Amino acid sequence: MAGRFQPGTSRATVRGGATSAPVAIPRQVAADAAPCVRRWTPPWPLDLGLVLGPLRRGPADPTFRTTADGSVWRASRTPAGPGTLRVAMRAGTVEAEAWGPGAEWLLDGLPELLGAADEPEAFAPRHRLVAASLRRRPGLRLLRTGLVLESLIPSILEQKITADEAYRAWRLLVRKYGEPAPGPDTGMYVMPEARAWALVPSWEWHRAGVDNKRASTILRAVKVARRLEEAAAMPAEQAMARLELIPGIGPWTSAEVIQRSNGAADAVTVGDLHLPRIVGYALAGERNTDDAAMLELLSPYEGQRHRAARLILLSGRTPPRREPKMRRVDIAQW
Repeated sequence: MAGRFQPGTSRATVRGGATSAPVAIPRQVAADAAPCVRRWTPPWPLDLGLVLGPLRRGPADPTFRTTADGSVWRASRTPAGPGTLRVAMRAGTVEAEAWGPGAEWLLDGLPELLGAADEPEAFAPRHRLVAASLRRRPGLRLLRTGLVLESLIPSILEQKITADEAYRAWRLLVRKYGEPAPGPDTGMYVMPEARAWALVPSWEWHRAGVDNKRASTILRAVKVARRLEEAAAMPAEQAMARLELIPGIGPWTSAEVIQRSNGAADAVTVGDLHLPRIVGYALAGERNTDDAAMLELLSPYEGQRHRAARLILLSGRTPPRREPKMRRVDIAQW
């Protein structure tokens, strides 16, 4: 988030997707870890922290890191294998390095990852708050990873629990069953492959605080991982429909995934505990807005509703808290 608003940790507030990415400074890379390199100059302003922020699953995400030299690091499992990507901005040019079997795949997809397929010019703000939020963030683009499972599994983990619980589960499971990220020793991990998720014992799900319903949904998803990955090349509505064929994956989860994997500008999240209230309060001063009312308020942004909702989140205008936070329940203690 930017400006005066410094939110606590919740899915609704972090969905705005800002993360710290300082101005880059030169860094040294060990000779025995020579990366593949790509430089790309976007023809528009680019804010790495805003663009890549939605991929971060908590401050200790083992697959995502920002460093003091201005770099954003990602560890991904690509169709070509695991890969590590480091991205930094220097004098308006994106400098990217990648390691591992997936290095070339990551570099080939760099422009789309950073919003080259996005069409922000199609967005016309209809509210003063949205216009102000847009004006303050000229470097905001909607990313497209082209990878479904890496967003699907953490989104399933986030179903109906607090963000802290979901982030903890993701962190524990990736570190235990993933593999160290290729390249420099950064302490990062690549998430497990589909078969490794399928082999996680029931007691390890329990130890990570994941109930049987969410664990079973993940197990059903990884059995058809290849078919789900195909959704990254589909139109957003078809992609969401394919994901929702899996029992346990509904509109909330599919939208959260397609926003990241497909760069879907209209995939507004419904079924969220906080988002309708935030949108209702920001646009109409109503704090008890439901999904139907939220969609009505966002109707002027048809085709760009996710972008509008994200700008609202980034504006920092949220209803004052009048009830306790959702209670954290650690099932590992049961």
